[in-house]
Amino acid sequence: MSNRDNLRKRTGATTPAPTSNEDKAANKSSNSNDKNNATTDYKSGTNWVHEGGIEANPYLFVLIVVSPFLSLLLAYITSPEMADLSETLSWRATHPLTEMVPACLSNVPTCVTSTLSAGASVLPTLAGAKWVSSFMAVALVLERTLPGKIDFGPETATGHVPQYVDNGVAHCFVYSMMFFMGSNLGPCGGVEDRSLLLPAAVGHFFDKTGVCDVYRHPYSFGILYDLFPSGLAFLNIFGILFCVFLTYKGLHFPSTQDNGSSGSWVKDYLWGTELYPRVFGLDLKRFINCRFSMTFWQLAGFSFCYRSYILHGNVMDWGLFFAALSQYLYLVKFFLWEMGYMRSIDIIVDRAGYEIQWGCLVWVPAVYTFHSRFTVQNPSGLSFGMALAIFILSMAGVLLNYAADRERDVFRASKGKCLVWGSKPRYITAKYTIVNRETGKASEKTSLLLASGFWGMARHFQYFFELTAAYSWCILANPAQNGLLVMFYAVFLTLLLVDRAKRDTEKCRLKYGKYYEEYCDLVPYKIVPGIF
Repeated sequence: MSNRDNLRKRTGATTPAPTSNEDKAANKSSNSNDKNNATTDYKSGTNWVHEGGIEANPYLFVLIVVSPFLSLLLAYITSPEMADLSETLSWRATHPLTEMVPACLSNVPTCVTSTLSAGASVLPTLAGAKWVSSFMAVALVLERTLPGKIDFGPETATGHVPQYVDNGVAHCFVYSMMFFMGSNLGPCGGVEDRSLLLPAAVGHFFDKTGVCDVYRHPYSFGILYDLFPSGLAFLNIFGILFCVFLTYKGLHFPSTQDNGSSGSWVKDYLWGTELYPRVFGLDLKRFINCRFSMTFWQLAGFSFCYRSYILHGNVMDWGLFFAALSQYLYLVKFFLWEMGYMRSIDIIVDRAGYEIQWGCLVWVPAVYTFHSRFTVQNPSGLSFGMALAIFILSMAGVLLNYAADRERDVFRASKGKCLVWGSKPRYITAKYTIVNRETGKASEKTSLLLASGFWGMARHFQYFFELTAAYSWCILANPAQNGLLVMFYAVFLTLLLVDRAKRDTEKCRLKYGKYYEEYCDLVPYKIVPGIF
């Protein structure tokens, strides 16, 4: 293997250091204005990404602006209230192009008024707020108490190395068991309900212990559907206020040096002012992104499936069931790979602002579960065989997505001393520089970029497998019968991952300089080999 194919070294961009005469003068002059100082601080704390996040994409920026209302509207569309109202309407949500759009265009003022009224009708309730708060409280207790080995994220441009307790898999299964056991399907539920899944002996055992005399009112297993609109409305308000707190904290009480202001209040709020915020030792990004958001998504599918089963006379919707099962297994994979996620662009590049934190609090529950939630009131109608075939396709996407991520993790852990697809890996050794903002001391670091296996076919080939799973889940909602609205999540994820691949390329170019161009020559495609 040639030197070009194996080890190549090139000094990367030292972005935290001033590069222009104007920047140098601003740093040396004690009388420099606040804006220049803010810009310098901002760039040195952005971990090689100076242009912010999604707001740099005009299409996704528009989506951000309307997202609080749109999330409420999506909750309304899948609610029982919408199902009841549809009987009096001249159009159906299952026919967006042939009925919804023509009806709206025929009377635009009424359409606008009705749409605004529908979204505004989704309001928080005490029951919804209590359930969301309880859901978070349980996640917090598990985060603090479950054991796990200590693991680390990648070092930032300022020299910070984030530390985590790797207990994601334990959280995943313990939370799932607690959610089931505490519901009406658990041992303290009614005899008829708990007999659906539990052996009678289990229920009798809990009856004898007296546990169920204390815990007399288990919640319905379908609670994530029943309280979804009001719970989401509460999360919407909480998320907006929480991001105000994060913006202030990042400017005045940052947890690390990876912080600063862009000089724009809007950009600071949207993208955030701090990369790794912690409160009393709790990593806020991991807690919101993983322990709340992903756990809600994981449990929601089966909760929706149960509600559909009861609503339609104990008839199983196989499309919804297999979508719930596939998404649950996908998120088992996520928690198994959680430390890999803590090294992804969501964590090491995107700051804790509205885009990520409000997105995980509100947008993920509203959008990532939409296709499954939609089929509660509008069954997919898929046969067992058809649903199973689509499920198998989705699991192929899930497993290949994990295989790609695992391949890179093993490569990094072994520092390139491993086999990839039976051969020695092709990779590039790169040097880059980090600068401590307090001391000004520069340190040289090294990274290995894999250009073999999945990672030699495209720089983000794992995204293709993730999209395969996402489109499969939406197809399990049967768009041929239920309309194109159920494809919303897959289309959104496509836009998101294309934008994320673009931003990752920009980040790597800033970090490694000309060196990254050489890497792109080895792996020219971003997501789909030979196409994109």
